[in-house]
Amino acid sequence: MSDASLQQEVLAELGDDRIEELARELGTDSYGARQVVESTVTTLPEALGDGPLAGVLDRLATPTAETVSRQTGLPLPDVTRALELLLPVVLSVIAGRRQAPN
Repeated sequence: MSDASLQQEVLAELGDDRIEELARELGTDSYGARQVVESTVTTLPEALGDGPLAGVLDRLATPTAETVSRQTGLPLPDVTRALELLLPVVLSVIAGRRQAPN
């Protein structure tokens, strides 16, 4: 899901306060938190936008955290905790896109 506009929508939905919260959770700065957001959105499977969202967090959290941790160099436990904040926002943005008239 390499959609740059989705990355921007997720960042906008998070806002500066939640980006800072994410940065604190990760032990990094806001730039590092934004990299995690971008990497997470890119890592999520393409099918996520097409299927039902029930249970998605449980199925995606671990593999997404592992990939994001490898890509960013941040510790896996920190990324896992940060995704608890980030994944619901990503899913909310995707759900909003699905409900928006074309």
